[in-house]
Amino acid sequence: MSLIADSESLARFCQRLAGAPYVTVDTEFIRDNTYWPQLCLVQIAGPEDAAAIDAQAPRIDLGPVLHIMGDTRTLKVFHAARQDVEIFYHLAGAVPGPLFDTQVAAMVCGFGEQVSFETLAQRLVGIEIDKSSRFTDWSHRPLTDRQIRYALADVVHLRPVYERLQQQLAATGRAGWLTEEMAILTDPATYRGDPGEAWRRFKVKAGKPRFLGVLKELAAWREEEAQRRDLPRNRLIRDESLLEIAAHTPRSVEELARTRGLSRGVAEGKLGQGLLAAVERALAIPESQWPRPEPKPELPPGLGPVVELLRVLLKARCEAAGVAQKLVASAADLELIAADDRADVPALSGWRRELFGADALALKHGELALTARGRRISVIALPAPARPAS
Repeated sequence: MSLIADSESLARFCQRLAGAPYVTVDTEFIRDNTYWPQLCLVQIAGPEDAAAIDAQAPRIDLGPVLHIMGDTRTLKVFHAARQDVEIFYHLAGAVPGPLFDTQVAAMVCGFGEQVSFETLAQRLVGIEIDKSSRFTDWSHRPLTDRQIRYALADVVHLRPVYERLQQQLAATGRAGWLTEEMAILTDPATYRGDPGEAWRRFKVKAGKPRFLGVLKELAAWREEEAQRRDLPRNRLIRDESLLEIAAHTPRSVEELARTRGLSRGVAEGKLGQGLLAAVERALAIPESQWPRPEPKPELPPGLGPVVELLRVLLKARCEAAGVAQKLVASAADLELIAADDRADVPALSGWRRELFGADALALKHGELALTARGRRISVIALPAPARPAS
């Protein structure tokens, strides 16, 4: 057990890790009352050394940790890396690299979608992870020995989990698959939080351009204000209130105060002024520049049976290959493939096409057949019929 709470000890620890082939990394943070995650603890393990670093220790310099995160000689291994990487991105202005996410690798290796670290550790290396301190307050000091042991356990046990996954990727030739799946995690745009794109969080399935234009301005204003005040978005203004304001476009304090969940005091204050100003800005934008709902593809009638056949093929191919189905194609993707041989879906390119996409098109065109043999689905090649000109 090792807790580092001073800059000199941290510098010595990080020096021992210099040039290591990989390190496993985890963080503990709180975000209940802030927009930005508040880093409390960083856990790092090299092949033979491990330590928990008190990020809240007075005057501690995390520079050596950030140097490791940017050292291209050393692979950084996380499990479910998204929030951890976001923390390092905002500390250093760069995504740690190179990067390996064991949750993504496990999905490629057939352990299902978003598999937990506890499940992975048990199935790969037979280790039971103690999660009794999962909901601890990591900002409270001093940390107990139990908390430190709990925090270190994740990075210590992550080492053999990573090594087993690397072995499976090498044995199955799927290392290239993982590289494709890591693209979003390694893209700095994932962590920038552009206020102008905040409106997309609402997942509005339909809406007139005027409504979407106002929502876009309101969401951008809230994002900027939440970042400036370091407050959670919904602590500032709830999603439901923002949607109602976008729908009714209030132009005065009196109209704004009628919004559900918004007190008159808020409507009359600085927040109310900001909301009304955002509405005015949106309405001043030319209608041609308002966002438009994403068009939903018009699917030809009668595709249901073809989609069901593709679903069976997808399940059979993924079970045989040991890959999570959702990693290959969604239900919406199957509909698009049924309708169009050139559908813009991941399943028709790269490794997904090799695993499923090419056979999906062949099944559509009568070049493959599915049959049940006992409890298994078999795929049978058929003589290729002439395809109609497209």
